[in-house]
Amino acid sequence: MKEIIITSENFEAEVLHSDKPVLLDFWAEWCGPCRMLGPILADFAEEHDDVKVGKVNVDQQQALAMSFGIMSIPTLILFRDGKPVAQRIGFQEPDALEKLVSE
Repeated sequence: MKEIIITSENFEAEVLHSDKPVLLDFWAEWCGPCRMLGPILADFAEEHDDVKVGKVNVDQQQALAMSFGIMSIPTLILFRDGKPVAQRIGFQEPDALEKLVSE
C-alpha cells in the first residue's frame, strides 16, 4: 500500500476511523533525518498491507502537529482504533518500525 498524505481535512476518516493500524510520520522537507526515514517508510508501506502509513508535513499542517504536541521531527505515532498507542522520535531503522507496529 502506498503512503497517504494526511491533512486536517482527512485525518478523521483516514486515521480515527481506519480499520487498520495507522503509522503517522510527522516530518518536514528541510529535516535531514526525515529525508533519511522517507524511503524506509515508503518501503515499509509497500510491504505491509495490514498497516496504513500516513505522512503529515508539519509545515503545512501546523494545527495537526500542535494537537499531538510534536516538538521534534521526525516523530512517528502509531494509532490503533483511532487512539495513539506508541510514539518514537528521530530516525528509525526498518527493524524498529517492525517492532513499533507489533507493540
